[in-house]
Amino acid sequence: MHSRQVPGGHSLRRAPRRYRLGVAVIDVAGFVADLKSQAIDYGFHVHDERHFVETYSLRQLWEVDLHPEEACAGPIDLHLSLDVDPRALLGFEDEVMKMEDLDEEPPRGFTFPLLFTWTLPPLTYPPDLLVLATDLAGVGGLVLPLEVSAIDSFPSVTDAKERSLSIVARIALDLSDVYMNNDASVAEALDRCKHVSLFLLKRADAWLDDDENNDI
Repeated sequence: MHSRQVPGGHSLRRAPRRYRLGVAVIDVAGFVADLKSQAIDYGFHVHDERHFVETYSLRQLWEVDLHPEEACAGPIDLHLSLDVDPRALLGFEDEVMKMEDLDEEPPRGFTFPLLFTWTLPPLTYPPDLLVLATDLAGVGGLVLPLEVSAIDSFPSVTDAKERSLSIVARIALDLSDVYMNNDASVAEALDRCKHVSLFLLKRADAWLDDDENNDI
C-alpha cells in the first residue's frame, strides 16, 4: 500500500481492511524511508541508497550506505541491506487478508533479514580477532549479535599481506512489526549500531597507524 501521513509526519503503513483489496499490505519503500530517518536521528549520515529487483522471482534488495557523523572523513562505513523475500511477503499478506477484526494482532513468523555490515580499510596492525569478537559482544549485546571475520590479501607476491575486517550483524525483521508500525526493535538495533561504530572508530587509528606499532 502507499504510505499515508498522520499528524506528526509519521508514515502509516496499516490500512483499514476496505482498502487492502488489490494493494500491498506492507509499504517496503516507506519502511526503508523511515529506517533512513531513524538512522539520522541516531547520529548517522546517509550518503547512498540502492534498490534492486530480480525480474524473475521479484526478490528485492534495498541497500543504504551510512557512516557515523563522527567519521565523515572515514575510516568507518556502515552498510545496511534489507532482503525482501516475495514468498514471505505474499504469505504474510494472505494471512492478513483473512483477518476479520482490524484490531486483531497480525500473524508473526514472517520475516525479512536486515543486515548491518561495517567496513574499514586494510589494517596495518590488525587486532586479535577473538579479543575483538569478545569486546564487540559486550557492545552489541543480545540486541545486536555480531560476527567478526577477516580476509588477508596480497597486492603482489612481494608485498606483505593486508588484513581487512568484516563485522556483520543480522536481525530478523518481523513483518507484523512493520505492519503495526512498531519500530522498537529497529530503534534498539540502530542504537547498538551507533555504539559499535564509535567503538570501532576509537580503535581504528591504532589499527591503521603506520608510524607506531601496538598490540591493540
